[in-house]
Amino acid sequence: MIPLRDDNPTTLTPVITIGLIVACSLVFLYQTTLPPGQDEAFVLHYGAVPAIVLGEETGSAAIGFPITLTLITSMFLHGGWMHLIGNMLYLWIFGNNIEDAMGHVRFVWFYLACGLLAALSHALTDLHSTIPTVGASGAISGVLGAYLLLYPRAQVLVLIPLGLLTRTMYVPAAVVLGFWFVLQLVSGGASLGQGGGGVAWFAHVGGFLAGMALIGLFKRADVAFLAPARHSSWSAD
Repeated sequence: MIPLRDDNPTTLTPVITIGLIVACSLVFLYQTTLPPGQDEAFVLHYGAVPAIVLGEETGSAAIGFPITLTLITSMFLHGGWMHLIGNMLYLWIFGNNIEDAMGHVRFVWFYLACGLLAALSHALTDLHSTIPTVGASGAISGVLGAYLLLYPRAQVLVLIPLGLLTRTMYVPAAVVLGFWFVLQLVSGGASLGQGGGGVAWFAHVGGFLAGMALIGLFKRADVAFLAPARHSSWSAD
């Protein structure tokens, strides 16, 4: 299931969500301008390398740049166009409602906290990895976890591939996000002990659980958990 949009209106202009999308896009565009070799050095320098973050090893990220800050800078790096587009799609669909539920400033801190906890979750499951972790997916996973607790009955328009055919349909957010989380958990379990690169599944799992745990602290007092479905003025074809 590929989410396309949700039927869950907001009251605030999502300036932080838009700003994060713009920032990630600009950083990635800058990455694409770097010549071969320098692009890899850039990712190694500003990506979060588990073995370096946890003090197991030293590396280029330690040169003139605080190691702990790579847990933040890594959130703005991406490994390719599809990585960037997929993350930004999820952030756009679900981030505006979470920003709306918190306000702009709280959303910034929530997003960064989820990203930090996500990166640490990955590092703790791959202690000796020297492969840099990059991407906003850990922080966005926190947004998804928060969304599940606040708006499980919101309707999400999804694209469902059926071989050569596709169809779109509305599905409750609880189904979309629940399916997504189970997929991350199963994939993460299957990847344990394999080492190497690939998807940081446990960053997704850790970020999602962090979002669920932190949402109560960051949401506005007037925002209820498990809200009934709300509908905006548009409908799908």
